[in-house]
Amino acid sequence: MASVRRFASEFESLNLPLNILINNAGVMTRNCTCSCDGLELHFATNHIGHFLLTNLLLENMKSACRDSGAEGRIVNVTSAGHTMTYPEGIRFDKIHDPSGLNDFIAYGQSKLANILHSNELSRIFKEEGVNISANAVHPGVIATNLFRGRTIVAAFLNTIGRIMCRRVEQGAATTCYVALHPQVKGISGKYFADCNISSPSLQASDAELAKKLWQFSLQTVSS
Repeated sequence: MASVRRFASEFESLNLPLNILINNAGVMTRNCTCSCDGLELHFATNHIGHFLLTNLLLENMKSACRDSGAEGRIVNVTSAGHTMTYPEGIRFDKIHDPSGLNDFIAYGQSKLANILHSNELSRIFKEEGVNISANAVHPGVIATNLFRGRTIVAAFLNTIGRIMCRRVEQGAATTCYVALHPQVKGISGKYFADCNISSPSLQASDAELAKKLWQFSLQTVSS
């Protein structure tokens, strides 16, 4: 979290307006270890980092929207892997104690958090009458170094996977579409895949779970 705060401070010192924020940081590790803040690493990197950065830059975005009259857009990069999580969606009791967690499930949990974060942001913006949208996007399976910690998967992607997977440029298409295209103006709280609105899991549409995650995340970054 210290690095996120440092970046936000450095960005604010530039006195630049912010209209578009794309939260794209992501890890997939072989083991469920803890971050330096004592949080399960997938959850810490893939969600809490995004949550904190968004909150720290939000006043800038609101000011930029008021001054320019243009819609602000927040895009959280998630994954179809959000469906691969726990029956209750998020194991809040295991965020500070990841012992016994499965790494794939922990990754899916963090990707579910990305969508819930977008949904709750969207709800808050609508309630406050703020001209900022928040959406989540699934970029598709891309041949990147996300899997560098998983030798077998990485080897597959570097060979056969390069034929089956999308290039980075193709994978960025949906993210850029949601961040920039006029057709997306006014659309918020949605899940996109292949440059179209898609249907996430039922857990990802759970408004109460989104509110619970928001409060948990707020407490985590404030402690």
